[in-house]
Amino acid sequence: MSQKEEQVKIKSHPLLAHAKQMASLDEEQFPQWDPTKPLAKLPVPDLHETMRKYLLCIKAVVPSDQYKVTEQLVEEFVKPGGQGEILQEKLIQYARTQDNWVTKFWLDDMYMNIRLPLPVNSNPGMVFPRQQFEDQSEQLRFAARLISVVLDYKDVIDSKSLPVDRCRHREKGQPLCMEQYYRLFSSYRAPGVDKDCLHTRTDEKSNHCIVAINNQFFVLNVLAHNQQRLSNDNLYAQLKRIVKMATEAEDGDVVEIDANERVGILTAAKRDLWAKARNEMLLDPVNKASLEWIESCMFILCLDKSLPLSFNHQQSVDETCKRQRDDVSLAMQTIHGHGAQHNSANRWHEKTMQFIIGQDGACGLCYEHSASEGIAVVQLIEQLLNFMDDAKRRKLTRLLSLCDLPPPKRLEWRLAPKVKDAIMTSTFDLDRSINNMDLYVLRFDQYGKNFPKSQNMSPDAYIQIALQLTYYKVHGRLVSTYESASIRRFRLGRVDNIRANTVEALEWCEAMTGRTTATTILGYGIDNHLLGLRCMSEMSDMDKPEVFKDESFNISNHFTLSTSQVPTTLDAFMCYGPVVPDGYGACYNPHEDYILVVISSFKSCDQTGSDSFAFTLEESFLQMKELCESTKEAGLNGRSSCKNAQADKTAEKKQIVPDVNQNCAA
Repeated sequence: MSQKEEQVKIKSHPLLAHAKQMASLDEEQFPQWDPTKPLAKLPVPDLHETMRKYLLCIKAVVPSDQYKVTEQLVEEFVKPGGQGEILQEKLIQYARTQDNWVTKFWLDDMYMNIRLPLPVNSNPGMVFPRQQFEDQSEQLRFAARLISVVLDYKDVIDSKSLPVDRCRHREKGQPLCMEQYYRLFSSYRAPGVDKDCLHTRTDEKSNHCIVAINNQFFVLNVLAHNQQRLSNDNLYAQLKRIVKMATEAEDGDVVEIDANERVGILTAAKRDLWAKARNEMLLDPVNKASLEWIESCMFILCLDKSLPLSFNHQQSVDETCKRQRDDVSLAMQTIHGHGAQHNSANRWHEKTMQFIIGQDGACGLCYEHSASEGIAVVQLIEQLLNFMDDAKRRKLTRLLSLCDLPPPKRLEWRLAPKVKDAIMTSTFDLDRSINNMDLYVLRFDQYGKNFPKSQNMSPDAYIQIALQLTYYKVHGRLVSTYESASIRRFRLGRVDNIRANTVEALEWCEAMTGRTTATTILGYGIDNHLLGLRCMSEMSDMDKPEVFKDESFNISNHFTLSTSQVPTTLDAFMCYGPVVPDGYGACYNPHEDYILVVISSFKSCDQTGSDSFAFTLEESFLQMKELCESTKEAGLNGRSSCKNAQADKTAEKKQIVPDVNQNCAA
């Protein structure tokens, strides 16, 4: 088929029409924006403004004597002719040579340089709407439809025909960078000693996926010998072949994989350990070929074993009585697989997209985070799941006979003793990490995002203040908070950080009304700028500035509260672990009439507890609504009067400081 014929085929593709229908905004509504023009470059913020904001952020989280030291260091850093001005000029010059001056710095700092294992510490999970499979046949039928729709979507991506996402706020309708979508099925994170590398294949198209089942890996070609794409029924037939190969030996016995030969568990290891084991494996051509098959595939499909109800959370009495797996159990399966004795070795964590389909109907995704943010992944998943229902009604292509189908290929391994030792070490470490993870899924059903909207508030800012208030109630202080803010309106833009942990009432109100958010998404956040200045000092012969050696800088970058809004329209949700040993992860998903928040922490920290944090957050939501409604009934302006309303209640609710509560209706 010629390139022109291929383009005509894509333009008439039913999934493309479906994607346009679900697009964030119609381009016809915003003729002032030309999506064919290059996006603007990310600006370099003003040095003095960044350092002013930096001082405001740390003032709430460091002791007063430490703050005075930092204040002096900042004054020295920004003085005329000082290190700050020199590094700022170097950064400006560097930015002129790059499409996005922070992309490489940010990718290395956030992902490639981190040596922790990917499960729990980096890779998010996503739980799909529950499925009901009566038997394995239904599981495989669902898997075949999913593969087919993914291939449809990939055709649209490869042709660069995907509708351009648009800004919903601030310069509404402005086109957003789409590069994250184009990496979803062509990227792979390779381990390295001291530093990983994100590889994206742009020179060739992959025609295979990898199916993981029973801790084994199989190559599933999606094209027949005549280059015709396999139909749903063909894919189902191939999956049945794979199941038989994975479970039945030639002599009829059940296939069992020795514990020290579960290769997939290596991708859950500490990065340096896996990198060294991988280098050892590459010395054997059999291993090298198998690794190449995996690293070049479009995606991984994990056919998981069923899990017992005993994995339900202790609070999930109703679900357990109904013999249903609860949200916590489902979330844990997507994050780590529930241990090597269950599904944790049935994974390959370095592939960007890893779909999970369990025998018991538990379905979801575990994705490698360095290639894309959660919003792009959610957009993809929701379009896939919605289109799968439409795909049932589409006319099927001609069914190929079984002899026309390329047989699935089982990947073989020849493992040296050093590699087997690494597998056992990885298994022990992962199981210990899984046992240490504390997760709670809060489904707050008293109200949803419609309530803060009715009070003329940003739902995101409202939930952020609730999280700050909750942390203060539980721990009696504020901490550095990370909230990802998209900067996709700029070329190759990923994210910067919105910091909600300010001190003065004015700064709290700015966070509530979204002003802090606005400066960040418009390219003037402080975290990327500070990172750029620090990297400039490392790239030059200049000594590391004292402001970056300061204890306040370390405290400022110890994100005890790591948060992210990942909204969905379906009954699906995303989840992830904390980023520091004594911290919380909080992934929130505001719906019209309920708010879903996944709280994570580590059991090894005796000061944190996901359950207690979630219960206190529920209390905060109720209290904030009560306060807002009481001010409205009093005929006061909701934005300015929450402070006064709470002042009246201070005597009876002394556990909450006025500074925090001033923001509940900002």
